[in-house]
Amino acid sequence: MTENLAAPDIAEAATAPETAVEPAPVTAPETADGTAPEPTDGTAPEVSPLVPADAVAPAGDLPVAPRVKKDRRVLRAVLRWTAGTVVFATAGAAAAYGITDMRRTDVPGLATVSDGRWTYPDIRFPPLPSGSPSAFAEANGANIHYADLRRLLLPVPEGAKADKDLRGTDGWLAKTDFLDAYASKDDRDHLGRLLTDYALRHITARGWTTPDGTHTRIYLLRFDSAAIVDSLQQDELTSWDSPNFALRGAADVHSDGSLPQSVQVENVPHYTYEEAKPYGAEQVRQAYLVAGDTLGLVVQSRKGGARKIPFQQTVVLQSQLLG
Repeated sequence: MTENLAAPDIAEAATAPETAVEPAPVTAPETADGTAPEPTDGTAPEVSPLVPADAVAPAGDLPVAPRVKKDRRVLRAVLRWTAGTVVFATAGAAAAYGITDMRRTDVPGLATVSDGRWTYPDIRFPPLPSGSPSAFAEANGANIHYADLRRLLLPVPEGAKADKDLRGTDGWLAKTDFLDAYASKDDRDHLGRLLTDYALRHITARGWTTPDGTHTRIYLLRFDSAAIVDSLQQDELTSWDSPNFALRGAADVHSDGSLPQSVQVENVPHYTYEEAKPYGAEQVRQAYLVAGDTLGLVVQSRKGGARKIPFQQTVVLQSQLLG
């Protein structure tokens, strides 16, 4: 977050110096008989600056003007002005250094326009059971995810509202709830038989809606091995240009190859699709992720058009968690 840099308070200006106050006259010491002592050498006694001259000077002589003492309030005012000038100069230098040291996106007025990416909380890989290899370790030939599948789901980004319907029971989603994402009853029945034939073990899911109206759903399906998932994807789920089973609201979907090669995750191939124009009330984007023994499905929809950048960001981050 950007902190506003505020100059420190400067001391108020001092008022104009006042006229020095003349001290009260001091009388000369008296002798035992009550008279002032006479000088012994025939000269007038030395006049103290604090004693009025006419108190001791001989009659007829001009009074000696007392020495003026500087008013301390004047000195204090000068010091306040000097200190204020130094503080102001220091604050200005600090502000200039702070501005030059900031990233461009931290400075109000100089921030670049957001590209649409969402802000996620800290994303961490879940711990593995003791002695278990990671999914793509050399010792794990079947590419099995030994981590808790529910903890491999991407978290809800900041500011989004979680979808309670996808929580399931203890984080496990029923197969019928997953199949409900598909439009045709025939497709749901067919795909349900395929999941049984390919020995589906678990399904977990998470969904959310961001303030701009984008609805995201992520499903993770675990099978017994990577070979089973590869066969299911290649033989049943997708063709070269479109998926074989249409999702709700996405009848005309075609391959989307816009995800840059540089951000694709090793060991987790993806198959991305977008709904072609003219689409209905919402546009749908979807991607199948093949990650060892786990099949992922990412779906995003939004009224007026599903934005490409948050979709690609979600696909990449979820792939990284599975990889």
